[in-house]
Amino acid sequence: MYRLLEYGILFFVMVILQVFLFSRIGISIYVNPLVYIAFLILLPMEIAGALLLVLGMVLGMTVDFFMGTAGINTIATLFAAFCRPAILTLLVGKDEVKEGGVPNVNRIGLKRFLRYAGVIVLLHGTVFFVLESLTWSFFYLTLLRIVCSSVITLLLVYFCQKLFAVNRQGGYGEI
Repeated sequence: MYRLLEYGILFFVMVILQVFLFSRIGISIYVNPLVYIAFLILLPMEIAGALLLVLGMVLGMTVDFFMGTAGINTIATLFAAFCRPAILTLLVGKDEVKEGGVPNVNRIGLKRFLRYAGVIVLLHGTVFFVLESLTWSFFYLTLLRIVCSSVITLLLVYFCQKLFAVNRQGGYGEI
């Protein structure tokens, strides 16, 4: 039951941070951190596929509702949620996925976590920015936005997983 509460808090915090902080920061036209994807990345590895898609859709729709982006976040988040099980299996390993747990640095290691989270962030950002531009005229500008935003988002996701992985004894570990 406490994990449900923790994920509810994570959902709420990621949406609030995205809507009221990261979408309003004017760092550059090339940097638009999409930090809310951390919720999807930090879901347990053994979560059912249908539930993962529903949570991805709810997350995307919630961000779309508050930001007025007409479904772009929903489509990008659903695509990332759809690809997540295959990416986990390929990059983390089938045995690790079967064991379950939260995919964080302490559980799967820094290198595998950064590859896994990086691919999810890159896929999500690619769909988001391609749908946002809807033209091939600005291909290089869109590509630059994807790369810059993905790097910043990955850094923020890394810090979010560090905060989320703190257990009740005050050390780092599994939830």
